[in-house]
Amino acid sequence: MTSPAETPPDAAAKPALTGPDAAAITRRITRLSVGVAVVLIALKAFALGASGSVSVLASLTDSALDLAASLATFFAVRWAAAPADAEHRHGHGKGESMAGLVQAGLILASAVFVGWEAIHRMFDPRPVAAGGWAVGVIVLSMILTAGLVWFQTRALKQVKSLAVAGDRAHYAADLAAAAVVLIGVISGSWLRAPGLDAAAGLVVAVWLAWGAVALLKTASDELLDRSASNDEIAAISQAVLSDTRIRGLHRLRTRTSGGAVMVQMHVDLDGALTLTQAHQIIDDAENRIRQALPGADVLIHADPSGTPHEPPWPASGPWG
Repeated sequence: MTSPAETPPDAAAKPALTGPDAAAITRRITRLSVGVAVVLIALKAFALGASGSVSVLASLTDSALDLAASLATFFAVRWAAAPADAEHRHGHGKGESMAGLVQAGLILASAVFVGWEAIHRMFDPRPVAAGGWAVGVIVLSMILTAGLVWFQTRALKQVKSLAVAGDRAHYAADLAAAAVVLIGVISGSWLRAPGLDAAAGLVVAVWLAWGAVALLKTASDELLDRSASNDEIAAISQAVLSDTRIRGLHRLRTRTSGGAVMVQMHVDLDGALTLTQAHQIIDDAENRIRQALPGADVLIHADPSGTPHEPPWPASGPWG
């Protein structure tokens, strides 16, 4: 159901939208996600009642957890888009990471339930009835899911959202899981091999657990203030040092919050500069960083060149 929550590679080809435009896109795509999840649950509940297939049960459980996760994403992106206030000076971007943790917990719970039921059916196999209805429902659900993933992919080309990326990742994985379910239903109904139906449900359970762990890592990294990627750090350094009046930078710290990167650093300037001149140089550097990383929150402190400085943590590269 879930795979590592990553933005599609071509999303990095152009700067992501920020502000109200990005919020409008994420709100629209999360509404669509909730709607699709409700339709899938209704279809699969009908298929389960008609067939009694454990692999359909696995798929229904998957969709029920999809709805819970999509609802968490629905509310999280709206909370994360709220502007900074007196109690949340850095904004509410980490609400998306909290939604990711909720998604991961729900997915792990469903993996345990589906896995237990699949193992039980392996020892007590039951025939799959009304296989034609079940197959039709699964095929239709794959078409709906593929359409949703396509719209989410388009949205992620425009905005950077961990919550939407996680939602897209588990729906994309649902396509592969649905193919496994389809094999299970066909095996249990038309090939008279209900054990294969149970095995297909177990495969889905393992898939769910793997995806949940990947999503948990992604969300935890952001909540624990993991640094920006090496490419982003290199882009920040290049943007700052492209001005020859800046003689060096140190104590560079980065973290992510929602779709924004928080950047803090000290830069070395000529001590003979006036305050106005130093201020203008720093303003220009901050603007260049925001051009390289749209939506970045940047804070730069100026030091007179030659002032000794010690990093507040063990240095691990030229940024110390």
